[in-house]
Amino acid sequence: MRSFVARRVLSGALVMVTVSLLVFVLSRMTGDPRELYVDEYTTADSYAAMGRAMGLDKPLVVQYGIWMANAIQGDFGVSLFTRTDALPYILERILPTLQLTAGAFIFALITGIPLGVLSAVKRGTVWDYLGRIFALYGQALPAFWLGVMLILIFAVRLDWLPTGKRGDWTHYVLPSVTLGWGAAAGLVRLTRSAMLDVLDSEFIKFARAKGVNSRSVLWKHAFRNAMVAPLTYAGVLLAAFLTGAVVTETVFAWPGLGRAAVTAVFNKDFPVMTGIVLFFAGFYVAANFFVDILYSVIDPRIRYT
Repeated sequence: MRSFVARRVLSGALVMVTVSLLVFVLSRMTGDPRELYVDEYTTADSYAAMGRAMGLDKPLVVQYGIWMANAIQGDFGVSLFTRTDALPYILERILPTLQLTAGAFIFALITGIPLGVLSAVKRGTVWDYLGRIFALYGQALPAFWLGVMLILIFAVRLDWLPTGKRGDWTHYVLPSVTLGWGAAAGLVRLTRSAMLDVLDSEFIKFARAKGVNSRSVLWKHAFRNAMVAPLTYAGVLLAAFLTGAVVTETVFAWPGLGRAAVTAVFNKDFPVMTGIVLFFAGFYVAANFFVDILYSVIDPRIRYT
């Protein structure tokens, strides 16, 4: 187990180093960062002094080392848009994104898993077809189109829910459904497939032959054995929701990391962009690490792969 954990930690560290290197290289490929600070009052001396302050007079390898050392300490620089430190600006937007992620995660679980079980148990019936249609459209519809349609129907036409922004619980319904719809569709397909495999297995047939009632066969034997893959997928969803909230937060004007990332891109706010990208990457690596550990506990054979 220790060697398995050590391998996963090492691979996660390599991923973070690779991401940081890509972020640094791409930020430098866009041009001299001093150009973002230049105005009509900038002189040649101040331009050169600015380059020395940013470490641009040093080799790229040294520049990367300085930038990475500062990033590890939480120093991503000063936002070019707000003229404040980038880290506090990013931290202010983590909570709204986490709240939206929690709402989407709850919606995906309470919708995807029960509908997947129902679709498997009622195989070939109208319930099965409804579940498969939900999964098909859920994974085919783009999030931006779904969000606009939900706003048009439930906010504009019916006037049941607000169009966006952060507020009471009603403000969470439409963005949570928009963000969680695709994940719920994936859970429906995964749960249905896993349940069908288990229901067709020999030990289920043996339990039924022994006279075990249908409810015990379904929930005690079939459901528990079929939940390994869906639960693993559900763990990865948390990280996927964070990185996938960009479109949803933009459509619903949600003050989270996704919208901040879009704003930073349009404003060429490199300190904020690099900080958000590194945060997304770190959260995704951490989520995958814990899912790997959970999966190795459920299935010990994974430790030796």
